[in-house]
Formats: sequence, structure tokens, C-alpha cells
Amino acid sequence: MERRTMGRTGEPVSALTLGTRALAGVAARDVDAAVDLVLDALDRGVTAVDVSDAHGPGLAESVVGAALAGRREDVFVSVRFGDAVDDDPAHRGSGRRWMFRAVERSLERLGTDVIDLYHPARPDPATSLDETLDALADLVAQGKIRAFGIPGFPAEELVEAQWLRSGTKSATATHVPYSMLTRTAERTVLPVARRFGLGVLAGAPLAGGWLAGAYRDGTVQPRSPSTVAQPEVYDIGSPQNRRKTVVTDRLGRLADEAGLTLLELAVGFALTHPDVASVVIGPRTVSHVDAYVQAAEVVLDDDVLDAVDALVPPGTHVLEADTGSPLPALTRERLRGRVTAPARA
Repeated sequence: MERRTMGRTGEPVSALTLGTRALAGVAARDVDAAVDLVLDALDRGVTAVDVSDAHGPGLAESVVGAALAGRREDVFVSVRFGDAVDDDPAHRGSGRRWMFRAVERSLERLGTDVIDLYHPARPDPATSLDETLDALADLVAQGKIRAFGIPGFPAEELVEAQWLRSGTKSATATHVPYSMLTRTAERTVLPVARRFGLGVLAGAPLAGGWLAGAYRDGTVQPRSPSTVAQPEVYDIGSPQNRRKTVVTDRLGRLADEAGLTLLELAVGFALTHPDVASVVIGPRTVSHVDAYVQAAEVVLDDDVLDAVDALVPPGTHVLEADTGSPLPALTRERLRGRVTAPARA
């Protein structure tokens, strides 16, 4: 499989990175099957794994740790932290106190003494960016992590992070949703990442499963763990999802005309962007791994890319809800002027 450089780290990583959200679901039913899934991906040329301590929680890290026994040095391991791992509000976020506890737990579950890339899962409005970066730099100095990244949403935080820290104490990577249905990163994150030499992990290339091939106009409602957990997000008949259903169907027809599966078109599209270091995949079965590996070999010609642009113009998205974590400025009432200020005397 093609190797690409993870930003300024200089580390070569496979074009595909094994994500672990789906892996945690597999492990909940059969741990051995989950370990075999990781091993199969590694045997097929995947040399990078991106795991979250919230997947399981902790279960996905334990599975990856078991799979990496005896081959840890051959795999680039990135770990996301900050999402809630239980009901305790102190066990989440990007503050120093929790970060230092979380990294030790991750190291133990992974069975390693160092993490290649450590990064918050999402922006933490309760913690200053300076505090987060300072703590991450200290973890590098302690030898617990080799490099760190920050989320790519909002993009201005990437710029702020580079101004706050430089050299070996600066972020070297970012992660952002990027798919044919969600191209906002082309307008914001990817140009900034290029400017500062950040490695980009492109997540959700299948747009949460919409581009897996089952969501076609006029078909029966697909059923999966995601559709059961979030029926409103995946309802192909709902008014808010109508445009996504139509565009997905047209992308499926484009894939058919190009002699590809929609999954191959989706993964090939994400890998085409020169600023993407690796695309994060989420297989649930060995056959899924095979499909992703085959998709990584796809090279799209300009005619196909132009046709994608005609359906979803560069830098745009089909639905706002798909663009990433909600911005605090848009979701917190005080930052939207929804709370009446006290009257002045």
C-alpha cells in the first residue's frame, strides 16, 4: 500500500489508517474477532491505527494492544482523547489533569511505552488552547508521546496553535471529516494544514456510511448499528435528508459509470487530495477490509473528479450537520446573543 508522510513528523504511514469506532462494536461481541480484524488490516498493508480511549470505552485500545504484540514498532499509533469515557465530568476534555491520567491509561491498554501521535478528539471550549498545547508539549518532553495534533475544526484554532507554539512544541497533525458529501475542509482546514506542514487524517470518508453503497434513491431504508442509534440522521425519507439521498444516488450512478463501487469512489476521492496524509477507515469485517484496501488502489481521472465537483462543489457540504463538531459560537446561547444582557443603570 502507498505510504505518505504524516506532516512534519516525517513518519511514513499507509494511505489508509484503521479507525476503531466500529472495532469496539465488534469487540463487544467477540474480542478474538476484533483482534483478527486488526491483524488482517496490518497484513494487508495498513501501517497506521487511530484509536480513541472512548471507543469501548477502553475496549478498542485493549484490542489494538493485543494485536500489536510483537509488531508495535511496525505500526504508527495515534490516540484521540477528550471524549467522555464515563459519567464523571472530570473524565473528559483537554485539560492537563485529565490528559495526564488519560495518557497513562491508554499506554497501559495499548501495551506500549510511547504513543506516536496524541490528539484531542474535538475542541474543548472549557479549556484554553494554550493550556492544552502546553500539556501536550510536556508529554512529548516526558517521552510519553512522540508528537501531538489538534482538531481541525474550527480552522482558526490551527492558526492560533501555530502562533502559540513553534518548533518541537507545536502541533504536527490534525484530523477532520472529509468526504464527497462534506468538503468544507477544502475551504478551511486543508489550506491551513498545507501552510504549516500539518499531517491530515481524513475521517469519515464514507460520510458516516452514506457512501457505503446502500443509500440509493428508491431503495429500502438500510439498517445498521448507526441507523438504529441515530434514526433521524440516516432516514432516507426524511425531508432534511432528501437532498443527501438524491446526491448520494447520483454519486452512486457516477461510480457505476466509472466501473467502481461507491465505496471505491469515496475512498479514492479522499485520497486524491494532496494534503491528506491518510484516510481513516472503519471496517467491521474482513470483507470490509478487503474492500477498503482495493479502494486505496483507485486512481480517479479528471473527468470523474469534475463530475463530483458538479454534484458537490469544492469547499461545500450537503448538510451542515455533517461538517464536524458543533462550533461553540453557534451552539452556546450566550455566544449567539440569546441571553438578554442585564440592563445598564
